[in-house]
Amino acid sequence: MSVKEQIRPAVEAPLSDLGLLVEDVAVTPAGKRRLVRIWIDRVLQDTGDTTSVTPPLTLDEVADATRAVSDALDETGAMGEQPYTLEVGSPGIDRPLTEPRHFRRNVSRLVTLTLVEGEPVTARITAAGDTGVTLEVPATKKEPARSVHVAYAEVSRAVVQVEFSRPSDRADEHPDHQTDDHDENDDHDDAADGVDPAEEH
Repeated sequence: MSVKEQIRPAVEAPLSDLGLLVEDVAVTPAGKRRLVRIWIDRVLQDTGDTTSVTPPLTLDEVADATRAVSDALDETGAMGEQPYTLEVGSPGIDRPLTEPRHFRRNVSRLVTLTLVEGEPVTARITAAGDTGVTLEVPATKKEPARSVHVAYAEVSRAVVQVEFSRPSDRADEHPDHQTDDHDENDDHDDAADGVDPAEEH
């Protein structure tokens, strides 16, 4: 079993206790050390709500997760004897949406979907359920704005689009979500800087 395969089960339980889950794990050489990156996110409760905006992880949540992960790796010995640097953060905006929960977390965001058949669609997520996503397609010269539902099975790739200014009506409705890109990046960087990332064994 590789180091990466040992890390995930070692940290899943303590993160679950914090209401968090592991999105991905990466281990890369960094000189005499190894760089361990663990991407986390909040567990979404199955309430049937498909339209509410999900707030990004806070700096405190990422710091708590970093401590929990560090303790778990020490206790299980998953990293062996070689020293490593640990970075824990939330997924960046450039990570593709591959699971229903990813679409759910990005309600109100502008996304581009590459479909299995047909032209790509760039639209705003208004709802995301277990089997598909509802999009608000902006008006064009030929067609008015419209709402469409796309099944996840019809999507081959989905990515969030960077928006330097969000629509004013959505910004007023969801002020915290407006700075989601900035908050996610800050959480990741500050957590790495604010919590001692180096663990020597």
